[in-house]
Parts: sequence; structure tokens; C-alpha cells
Amino acid sequence: MARIKFSGVGKRYPNGFVALADLNLDIADREFLVLLGPSGCGKSTTLNMIAGLEEISEGELRFDDEVVNEVPPHKRDVAMVFQSYALYPHKSVYENIAFGLRMRKHEAGEIDRRVRDAAKRLEIVPLLERRPNELSGGQRQRVALGRAMVRQPQVFLMDEPLSNLDAALRISMRAEIKQLHQAMQTTFVYVTHDQAEALTLADRIVVMRDGVVQQIGTPDQIYEQPGNVFVAAFLGNPPINFIEGRVEATPAGAMFVRGDLRLALPDYLATKALAQGQREVMLGLRAEDVLDEPGRDANTLRGSVSSVLPVGSDQFLGLQTAGGQVFVRVDKDRKHREGENVALTLNIDRLHLFDKQSGLSLRS
Repeated sequence: MARIKFSGVGKRYPNGFVALADLNLDIADREFLVLLGPSGCGKSTTLNMIAGLEEISEGELRFDDEVVNEVPPHKRDVAMVFQSYALYPHKSVYENIAFGLRMRKHEAGEIDRRVRDAAKRLEIVPLLERRPNELSGGQRQRVALGRAMVRQPQVFLMDEPLSNLDAALRISMRAEIKQLHQAMQTTFVYVTHDQAEALTLADRIVVMRDGVVQQIGTPDQIYEQPGNVFVAAFLGNPPINFIEGRVEATPAGAMFVRGDLRLALPDYLATKALAQGQREVMLGLRAEDVLDEPGRDANTLRGSVSSVLPVGSDQFLGLQTAGGQVFVRVDKDRKHREGENVALTLNIDRLHLFDKQSGLSLRS
């Protein structure tokens, strides 16, 4: 069992800098949890607290029912994979994988069995006699994973393990890490600033900013129901479009208005705004939330094409609209040219509405 629970955990340095504030987080046994956010948001600090590499300033950290605030790293049943791989350059792949087991005085036969089992699972058996400088980045990453695997830990910690790999290799390694989690049935805590990694790997995502949790949820919840402007902007490629405007009550229903742009809003978006007398809002529109059909009055986005950006299977249009510059995704076979005026139908049920002052979602 490896349930991890943070209760009011904080990290404050002597100079007064707060790296983590009042973290309350319950990580389930065997869950794959991803800590996501920009550099300096507190995600690596959180990971290092689990590993015992960072002291806790306040609050309580538990593994199952045991408080581990004062438990040293070597007595916590965790294994860590670093961004830099941290392999011993003078040792063979075999010895790098076996090192932790030798330090813990395992028998030679057990060490050999575990090393070869891990190497087989990671498809690096032919590499066991090589040294790290003879390996590619992806091969080194597999060795680092193997070194952690043989420990058979209760908790598997990963600190941006794929950031040094090229784009194609990152995609394949994501799949391997996902399969590894399913095979090991161990709690994984994974740190990244890459939204694609988070959305691909996680059972749940914790979005962090400046040491404070912004939202916790499944990948679908985080992407489809962002709790604030920061979360909405951090996930999505291209980034979500924001249009400042106001909500007006009309005989035909609630409308979002910005200059000549008028969009009918479903009740679940408008109810809270109107009930609170909220008028100034920010509308969030993702590029994919455009229907491939002609625009209609109640849910039409009109604009002039400022750029046409084909990207293989997709095509993105930059539009100059009454709400400013926005980017939308359209069928790659549609022919558009710069300067052309277009009218596109929005999927109103997928729009997001945020309070302009607080940045919080106004979804009821």
C-alpha cells in the first residue's frame, strides 16, 4: 500500500520565500498523479518532500497511516528518476541498475534476477555491458527507469524525466511509462511542465502556480472545466483564446457582447454571472470549438483571415475579430486566403466564461 497524504503542508525558506503553501492532497494507492505547472510553481518541491529530500516547514505528510515528516530518505520506500538520469559514467548498464540493490545488501542471485527482468521489460538486455556514454538519450532514460524498477518501491517518483529527449522519443517514452505503471501497480508521482505529458499519463492532474494548487482533477476535468483563467491558459495547443466583454440579459436570453460580437450563452454559463450582477467577463474559446458549418446569427464568429497555418492533419486560421485576434481550427481541406472575411459557427456548449477581476470560472 502507498497512499500519500499532505495535510496543510508548506515550505518556507529562511529568506522568507514560500515555495509551497498549505498543500492538502490525497494521492491514492496505485494512482498515477501528475504535478503540472511552470518553473518555480512548487511541483519539484512537493516531489522532494515525498522523497525526503526537502524538509517540511509546516503541516503533516503521511504514507498510509505513518507520519513521515522526520523519516530519512533511505527509510522511505520510494525510488526516483531524475531529469539528468544521474547514471554513474564509469559503471556498466548492469552495474548502474544493480547499484541500489547492492547498497541494500541483496543476495547476488536476487540482484541478477531483478536486473535482467527489468532489462527484459525495458528491452535493454543487449545494452547491459555498455556504459552510459555509449547510449542514446532514450536508452539512458530506460536505464534510469530500470534502476528505479528493481527497487520494487511502493512509490515511484519522476522529475521531468523526458525533458531532455526529442519530440518523437518523448511520445514513445510516454507510452512506455504508462505501460510500466500498469505493470508495476505502484503509486506514481510525476512532475512536468509539459501539458501533453500530463494529459497522456495522469489519472489525476494537480495544476500549480507560485506554490499554490490551482485545480485538481482528471485530465478531462482539467481541460474541459478549467477552474480559472490560469488553468484554462496553461492547457491547450494552441492556447485558449480569451475575449473580454460583458454579459447582457435580453428577451431572447443571456448574450456575451463585445462590440459587434454577440453570442447566445447557454444557461449553465450565464446563470451565475447574471445572478451575481456580474457584467464584465472573459470568454474562453478553444481553437477546436468551431463547427465546420456556416455561421448563424446567435453563435457566429466573424472575422478577417490574418494567417493560414496548415499543420499536417489540421489547419489553423488566425482571425481578426471584433474581440481581437483569435485562432481557430478548421478542416484541412478548406481553402482560405489572407484578407478573406469568414463567418464560423461556434460550439456554444463548449465555451468558457470567467470573472474578469478574479479570473475564476463562472460555470454554475
